[in-house]
Amino acid sequence: MPLPLDSSSPSSSCSKLVCFVVIPLILLSGLVLVLNHNPSTTFSWPLSFLDAMNSHSGARAPAATAEGPEPAAYTAALLPPAAQPTQDQSPVTENLESAKAAKFGKTYRNLDNLDMVEARLAQARATIHEAQRNNETSYDPDYVPTGPMYRNPHAFLRSYLEMEKLFKIYVYEDGEPPLYHYSKSLGILGIEGIIIHQIEISKFRTRDPGKAHVYFIPLSVQSIVAYAYVRHNRAWSPLQNIARDYVKLISTKYPYWNRTLGRDHFILGCHDWTPMISLAVPDLFKNSIRVLCNANTSEGFKPSTDVSLPEIYLPHGTMDGLIGGPPPSERSILVFYAGGIHGYIRQVLMDQWKDKDPDIQIHEYLPKNLSYYGMFQKSKYCICPSGWEVASPRMVEGLYMGCVPVLLKDHYAKPFDDVLDWSTFSVDVQVNEILDLKKILTAIPQEQYQEMQKRGIQVRRHFEVNFPPKRYDVFHMILHSIWLRRINIQLHDTHDS
Repeated sequence: MPLPLDSSSPSSSCSKLVCFVVIPLILLSGLVLVLNHNPSTTFSWPLSFLDAMNSHSGARAPAATAEGPEPAAYTAALLPPAAQPTQDQSPVTENLESAKAAKFGKTYRNLDNLDMVEARLAQARATIHEAQRNNETSYDPDYVPTGPMYRNPHAFLRSYLEMEKLFKIYVYEDGEPPLYHYSKSLGILGIEGIIIHQIEISKFRTRDPGKAHVYFIPLSVQSIVAYAYVRHNRAWSPLQNIARDYVKLISTKYPYWNRTLGRDHFILGCHDWTPMISLAVPDLFKNSIRVLCNANTSEGFKPSTDVSLPEIYLPHGTMDGLIGGPPPSERSILVFYAGGIHGYIRQVLMDQWKDKDPDIQIHEYLPKNLSYYGMFQKSKYCICPSGWEVASPRMVEGLYMGCVPVLLKDHYAKPFDDVLDWSTFSVDVQVNEILDLKKILTAIPQEQYQEMQKRGIQVRRHFEVNFPPKRYDVFHMILHSIWLRRINIQLHDTHDS
C-alpha cells in the first residue's frame, strides 16, 4: 500500500517548483516571443517631410487610403503621401542574428547597412523639402533651372544635386551578353542599349551592394526578343522564363531582392513587350521600378513607381544633324506628320486629314522630294501619335528641331513629368478631338506658340543623348527619376523570422 504524500515529501516540493517557477517561466517566454515577432513582409512608407522633421515629438502620419488615383511621382517624392504607420522594428536577438548569418553567409552583413542608407535618404528628403518650402536657390556652375517649364525649379535643382552627391547603383554581375549587360544601341529602340551601357560604366555604380540605394537587373528585353522569340509562336512563356530565372538566381544567391521583395530594384526596357515580360515575376511587376518606353497607364504602368523612358531614335548613333532649326517666323507649315498606320489613332488621323488641307501635312509615305527632318524644321507643330503602343521618337525629334510636339496619345505617362510641366511646351489633343485639330492649333495665339517653342528649346537639354553623358541630359534625368521614386519609399528588412 503506497504511503500518503505530505508537505515535506520530495514530490510535493517538485509540484511547487512546477507551479510557481517552471510554468510562469514558460508563459513569460511565450509572451516575449509574441512581443518580439515581426511580420515577414514588413514594409513602411515614409512620413511626410513635415512629419519626419517633427518625428522627435512623436507625431505620426495618418494611414493612407487605398482609394483614389496614385499621386504624381514628383509630388510623392517632394511631399510624400500620407503613409501607413511605420511599424517599430524590434531588437534582433543574438540567436536570430546568428541564424540569419548562417542562412545568408557573410553577405548578410550588408543588410545591416539598410538602416544607414535609409537615414541618408531621409536627410536628402528633408533637404529637398526645405528647398521647396523656402524657395531656396542653389548655385550650380553648369545649370540653374528656371521658368514655368519646371514644376518647382528649386526642389528639382536641390534633388538633382543630392542625387549627384549620394546616389549609388549596384549592378548584378551575373549573366552574359547578349541577354544581359548588353542591348543594341542603334535603331528605334537604341536608347535601351545606350542607357544600359552608360549605367554599367557610370560613376553612380558601386561595387559594394551594401552601399547601394537601388539594384539594377541588367537584362535586355530587346535582346531577349531577338534571341528567344520564335516567329509566329504567340507563347509568352519562353521570353518570360528568362526574366523569371534571372530573378530566381539573384534572389537565391544574394539577400537583396528578398529583403524588400524587389522594391529597391529596377529594370529598363524600350521594347513594347517589356511590361508583359516583367509580369512573369509578380513582385517585379508590382513592386520594382520599371523604366519603360511603353509607359501606358492602362497596361499597369504606375507613374508613382515606374519611370517613363523617352524613345529616342539616333539614325547615325549620335545627335548630329538632329539639333536646331529656324525661328518661328520661318516655319511655314502649321502641322506635320509622316508615318505608317500602326494602331487606330493613326488610322483616324489619316482618315480625317490626309490630303485634305495644305496647312495640315499628314502623310503615310513621305514624297521622295521631301526630307523627313526638313519637314520638322519647317513646321510649327509636329504630331506625335501613339502607334501600336504609346511610345514614339517623334516627341523628342520635335524638341530637338524646335517643332512644338502635339501629343496624340491615350494613357501615356510623359517622361520626367514629375519635374517638367509639359503643358508649357507641348499640346495635348484627345483622340475625339482629331477632327478639330486645325481649329485647336490655330486658336493658340502666336505669342503663346512662340513661348512654347522657346521653352521646348530650353528643356531640350534634358532629352539629349551624350557620349559620355553630360549633367542634366537624358541619362541623368532618367537616373533622377529613379532617384525620386527611391527616396519616396522607406524600406525595412523583410527577413525577420
